[in-house]
Amino acid sequence: MKILFFYNEDWEKEYFEKGIGDSKPVVGQGEFEVEFLQGRVQDHPSLRDDKAEILSVFVGSHVDASVFDKFPNLKYIAARSTGFDNIDIAEAKKRGIIVSNVPAYGSVTVAEFSFALLLTISRKIFPAYEQILRKGDFEKKGLRGFDLSGKTVGVVGVGKIGQHFIKIANGFGMKVIAFDNHKDDEFARANGFKYVEFDELLQQSDIVTLHVPYNPHTHHLLNSDNFGKMKNGVVIINTSRGGVIETGALVKALQDGIVAGAGLDVLESEIYMGKELSLLQEENSSDEDIDTVLHNQYLIEHPDVVITPHNAFNTQEAVERIFDVTVENIKKFNKNEIINKVN
Repeated sequence: MKILFFYNEDWEKEYFEKGIGDSKPVVGQGEFEVEFLQGRVQDHPSLRDDKAEILSVFVGSHVDASVFDKFPNLKYIAARSTGFDNIDIAEAKKRGIIVSNVPAYGSVTVAEFSFALLLTISRKIFPAYEQILRKGDFEKKGLRGFDLSGKTVGVVGVGKIGQHFIKIANGFGMKVIAFDNHKDDEFARANGFKYVEFDELLQQSDIVTLHVPYNPHTHHLLNSDNFGKMKNGVVIINTSRGGVIETGALVKALQDGIVAGAGLDVLESEIYMGKELSLLQEENSSDEDIDTVLHNQYLIEHPDVVITPHNAFNTQEAVERIFDVTVENIKKFNKNEIINKVN
């Protein structure tokens, strides 16, 4: 069974090989033949393979019908992530291609990073660091922050990541309210918070943090219609997916003083960041994508916005968990035992 494995760092090959039971970059013996390809699927536009049965990708690879056409014998996609919005699930199902993900590998990891973003904003750590770097002085003007203790944080999405965020927030002495379509009342009682309706959460929260998957129901969950319902001076944290926030609406909310600061590990159309010229030259580029990239640049340059490059998952422990579960997913598939299936 041939696997096409798209990777970023060299150590990933060795770690995956060890787990899958092979010892060479391309192996023709044993249960699996593995071909390693550096980068994303779209970085290899001329690649076609009639033998490949398994594709393993990270979130940067966009897998749609045009990709499926290049691998006519494809039977299984091992997504090395919890989210799978980068894969056309409906098209995969239509073609009988099974997709598995890696659930809950980074629950603690992403929750901790969300707090890192929040603390960076609340204590003005980045401008303080820049001042020392630029001027070398200890002037405090403009660097006064705010305590987290006593603040109301609205947690949108109480899955594994949201649950860990709530536990950390309790340690800071914050008041937690939460919104989720699927309520875990026992967890709420044990951790001293209450579920509220979405609009109530927006109205009451000093901080809103997003921990939801990206899908048609969560697309632009924060938008031009509901930013106005929030407290003036609210802080937004997003470590889920960029499309959960309408970028232009966030820009306007910052300009209007509704949003005082934002910590964003993800952006809409983030795949174009650093590649703006390519976007303008693409025949199929949309006005919406171009507008979003321009709004993203505004956010990057805003002094009260901290942006990181989709890095919340990225600890050694979490990445190793991704690979361990991916290997298990593939081995089980090879034995016709499907686990962590998303379609």
